[in-house]
Amino acid sequence: MIPEKLMVFTRYPEPGKTKTRLIPVLGETGAANLHRLMAQKVIARSISLQNSRRLSVEIHHTGGSQQQMQDWLGSDIIYQNQIDGDLGARMTAAFQKSFNSGVDKAVIIGTDCPALKAEIIAQAFDKLSQHDLVLGPAKDGGYYLIGLRRSIPELFRGINWGTSEVFAATRAIAQNLDLNIANLPTLADIDLPEDLLGLDMNILK
Repeated sequence: MIPEKLMVFTRYPEPGKTKTRLIPVLGETGAANLHRLMAQKVIARSISLQNSRRLSVEIHHTGGSQQQMQDWLGSDIIYQNQIDGDLGARMTAAFQKSFNSGVDKAVIIGTDCPALKAEIIAQAFDKLSQHDLVLGPAKDGGYYLIGLRRSIPELFRGINWGTSEVFAATRAIAQNLDLNIANLPTLADIDLPEDLLGLDMNILK
């Protein structure tokens, strides 16, 4: 059994259904292409971690068939369809399945944060040796990474997903549960037109 699992939550880059809040400035194709580039970069960094630690990487996607995902990212990656429901339900199910399979540490990341380097993901797994919960706060009030040592469904209940309160609400729940929490560096997500102002496209090369 590989003790660590990294789950990358992403979407198949279909124009018109991807990064819809960026469509007014980038167009449907441009928004989908930006998502595609960001996802490819984060996924490549994630897979590179398998060279240095006992880690399995899974791509948990919405949109796109298994064949479309393989045509995009390759056939040597494990793909999982996200379940129906809000983000909290989807993450709860992913963590539950991972811990049921016997892993010791599980981390979920998104693909909207170009500054998320392999070193930060590695830090998350390392911090889980001494902490119950690891969070990577995003500048918009959400989080780009969450890591656990066991399934804790309560962390994902009653959260207004997509708002600036997600990180604070999650920390409050964790504190009420008396969890030992570790934070990673705060990074910027690319979700809104104003987020593009600080985006260095060289980071995606």
